Amino acid sequence: MSQLEQVMKSRKSVRAYDSTYKIEKKELEEIIDLATSAPSSSNLQSWRFIVIQDQELKKELREIGNNQAQIEDSSAIIAVLGDTEAYRNVEEIYEQNVSLGYMDQAIADRTVNNTQSLYPNLPKPILTQIASYDAGLISMQILLLAKERGYDTVVMGGFDKAAFAKRFELPENQFPITLIAIGKAAAPAFNTSRLPLDKITKFY
Repeated sequence: MSQLEQVMKSRKSVRAYDSTYKIEKKELEEIIDLATSAPSSSNLQSWRFIVIQDQELKKELREIGNNQAQIEDSSAIIAVLGDTEAYRNVEEIYEQNVSLGYMDQAIADRTVNNTQSLYPNLPKPILTQIASYDAGLISMQILLLAKERGYDTVVMGGFDKAAFAKRFELPENQFPITLIAIGKAAAPAFNTSRLPLDKITKFY
């Protein structure tokens, strides 16, 4: 079994955390930075993050998060947000691609023009869907990177998203998608079964 397979199989959703264990800000930054290698629609990287380590703020967030104990007891909460106006960064992104030698100027210019023609005219529900999909991709990277470093995680979608947006004064183009608790487990997670492959997959 490869190291990646071991990490994937050992990752479980942990809901009981050692409240005394702290993860350094630098390491959380490293995890998120590495996770940004995830793919995204047109490479627009429509994910945004709020990392909450302050204990009093975590207590406040617990009330927004349906009183889930892991919000307060974990080392940190990584709130994954979506940005429906991520296309506004397209020139910066593709100028960087050119400067790094990843593509030539003609390809970058064509991509920028196509993006600026398409994305601003898409309905907001479609832009929300795109950002949510991208958030799922990067969230999984965060979970695996955390586990590879010896940390435990759980993803939480059950929280008052309107209250969260208000508390953290999110601009209109940003919206909360999920909360990821990260830390050291205080109790083992339950194993969970999976449906058989032949029930979820068809080959043609």
